[in-house]
Amino acid sequence: MIIVPVKDGENIERALKKFKRKTEKTGVIKELRTRQAFQKPSVTNRRKMMKAVYVQQLRASEE
Repeated sequence: MIIVPVKDGENIERALKKFKRKTEKTGVIKELRTRQAFQKPSVTNRRKMMKAVYVQQLRASEE
């Protein structure tokens, strides 16, 4: 659970900004999105492979 202590007189916008930063650091939102729909391991591996090939092609074209 993420807790953001708010001091007296502190702006609510600043507290929201702290909360967003903490959730982003911990990866809560990213994990939530991946858990929304099940993906077979073979599909996950295929996507990783395709991304690796794409990045390799980009790096080769730079040189």
